[in-house]
Amino acid sequence: MEQTTTIEVKMNNCFNHFNKENNNAADVEPRMTSLEIATLTGKQHSHVMEAIRKMEPAWEKTCKSKFRLTSRIINQPNGGTRTVPCYSLTKTETLYIATKFNDEARARLVIRWEELERTMRSEECGVRSEITPKAEFGGTAVMHPAAAKILGMADQIMSRVLSALNEGAEDTLTATQVAKTFNMSVYDFNAVLRDMGIQYRRHGRWNIVDELKDRGLTAMRTHVSYSLKGERKVRNYMTWTMAGLHYLNAKLGYPRF
Repeated sequence: MEQTTTIEVKMNNCFNHFNKENNNAADVEPRMTSLEIATLTGKQHSHVMEAIRKMEPAWEKTCKSKFRLTSRIINQPNGGTRTVPCYSLTKTETLYIATKFNDEARARLVIRWEELERTMRSEECGVRSEITPKAEFGGTAVMHPAAAKILGMADQIMSRVLSALNEGAEDTLTATQVAKTFNMSVYDFNAVLRDMGIQYRRHGRWNIVDELKDRGLTAMRTHVSYSLKGERKVRNYMTWTMAGLHYLNAKLGYPRF
């Protein structure tokens, strides 16, 4: 239980650090600006802004939040630019504002939101790979660019997580590797160490006995894998340090390198 807690803390730290560096990529909530609302409804932006400001107090009283006020840079005919204040609204906020519009304007907003949501569904985390017809008949699968980008980000996260988790086990040997040096199968190797009182098995994992735990003979290693359905599997197992190998040498006889 203690090992699992330590792993979760380290993983959370790595994820938090990564998210701080990639906060723009993580913010994928679909929104619509008042500028786009004005374009879709055929209204002047100043009138849309005025309508939003008038409706904001009732929204704030009911939902305990204000509309997000932001700005956009608009290109000018003379080649220059100017900054225009505008609102950035969620779907619910947009449809609330649309109650002030006529039926045709509301219909345009609803259709636009359906387009945005279709786009989001194809790019969201855990997105399915876009498969070409050729792939369905045994050809090569073609992954959606957004999915490839997300998987690349996930690889970076997992690389940092595993680096942090396995920092103390970089130069250690697995039980299988050590067993081979003694010309033994890993099954016999583990059984011999168990019978000698060097290790014990609990919850499907080998552990060194408490009397030897603080002598630097072993280190825990973490292996992360994913099923075809994307389910993450984390396996922790004991490895042997060089000090541990020398200890086993004294107990079992000089290994065959």
